[in-house]
Amino acid sequence: MVPTSENSVVLESWQQTRAPYNLGYRIKLLSQLLYRKFTERLEPYGLTPFHWVILCCLWEENGLPTSTIGERLKQVGGTLTGVLDRMEERGLVRRERDCRDRRIWRIWLTDAGKELEAILPDLAVEVREQALQGISHTEREQFARMINQAIANLS
Repeated sequence: MVPTSENSVVLESWQQTRAPYNLGYRIKLLSQLLYRKFTERLEPYGLTPFHWVILCCLWEENGLPTSTIGERLKQVGGTLTGVLDRMEERGLVRRERDCRDRRIWRIWLTDAGKELEAILPDLAVEVREQALQGISHTEREQFARMINQAIANLS
């Protein structure tokens, strides 16, 4: 059989769906590398990237209900509860029942949790800049829009 232009396009498309060439695999690899680098930067503080995202939520709006944090981070309750337990044990957050609805637990930053806001964002910026080195500001914005669109398409 003589290869045709149509066969070449199909073959190329098929090749791009296989790991390690496909988009999903490459995004997963990028995610793992970012996670690893950020974990290394957070290690001296005894924190993980999951602690970081929870802290970011609370730096934006302190006193959020546990369910709201879970919704914002797309996390299931059990996973979030365990991480919040450990953060509370470390003195980074405290839990209080909502005064209007006793079923709701609100999460508040302690002074130690608040103090990390002066330290941790710079670490995140360093990792981001390392990952995006050589990529222009315009390309970064395009990349972010494309990733957001792909997430929206699949959500």
